[in-house]
Amino acid sequence: MAFSIQARLTGATVLVVATAAAAYAYSRSSPDTPLQSTDDAYVEADYTQVAPRLSGTVDQVMVEDNQPVQEGQLLAVLDDRDARVALDSATAQVLSAQAALNSLKAQLARQQSVRAQARATVSADEAALALAAANRTRFQAMAQDGSGTLQAQQQADAQWLTQQANRERDLAALQGVDQQSAVIQADVEKAQAALMAAQSAHKAAELNLSYTRITAPTTGVVAQRSVRLGAYVQAGKPLLAVVPLKDVYVTANFRETQLARMRPGQPVRLTVDALPGVRFTGHVSSLAPASGVSFSPLPAHNATGNFTKIVQRLPVRIEIDESSPQRQLLRVGMSVRPEVDVRTVR
Repeated sequence: MAFSIQARLTGATVLVVATAAAAYAYSRSSPDTPLQSTDDAYVEADYTQVAPRLSGTVDQVMVEDNQPVQEGQLLAVLDDRDARVALDSATAQVLSAQAALNSLKAQLARQQSVRAQARATVSADEAALALAAANRTRFQAMAQDGSGTLQAQQQADAQWLTQQANRERDLAALQGVDQQSAVIQADVEKAQAALMAAQSAHKAAELNLSYTRITAPTTGVVAQRSVRLGAYVQAGKPLLAVVPLKDVYVTANFRETQLARMRPGQPVRLTVDALPGVRFTGHVSSLAPASGVSFSPLPAHNATGNFTKIVQRLPVRIEIDESSPQRQLLRVGMSVRPEVDVRTVR
């Protein structure tokens, strides 16, 4: 009998505790509750995976696991001999293209002197032709009045025709000089394009040489380091990650029923499982535009058949105040319990 009474008391106690816990949990997730909290929250950071731009053999490794690094700090160096050979070849191509361009420009400048010479020859021909025409007219008149001979007239006619032919020949030569100048000008433009292509190849070779030096993209701590001395690495394959611990934040997945009065700027108190007794402060930075399941490859939105309503969770980003004590001890992935005060907006 005593056992039965004790069992009943124990069962009643368990029932009361369970009811109280359920009521407490419901009150903590009710939209009317001034403090909204969740256990589904973690420390995160926008870390960067560092990968080489070139494939090659690792010649030097300058960092260790979990080592703090500064932005621009050298992390590793690839064997750069092939890149240097390519750069030397590109430099030679630039010099060759520049020399070809300079030669054509010199030829184009020389064409001005050649044209001036051809033009002077044409001017001399025009003067000689004018004299031959005057002699021809004079000897024709002398032959007609008998004061001159027919032979002298014929010689004057021949001289006029010769000077006329010389003038036509030298005009053609002058036109040829102009056409040759146009051809050389086209070659100059072609050489300029070739020089630009060589210079672009030279810049690409310089870039490839710089890619053999792998630097930190941001300030943070080295993680997931897989790069090893002497290893052959592939372009695009991550070698390590740089985690910016100074920029950590919290992603809390609240139930949709808790978001009725949650707004950006509201203050947040945070506790971290790994740091008992330490409290952090922060504020709501933003609310996600969609629930986590919305971005799933197969969203669980059942439009046919039986339907069971499931409360969805939406990510909320929480910024941690820099003045919070021991903030530097936070690590990505730590479990957090945030409490958002939805009564006020900062």
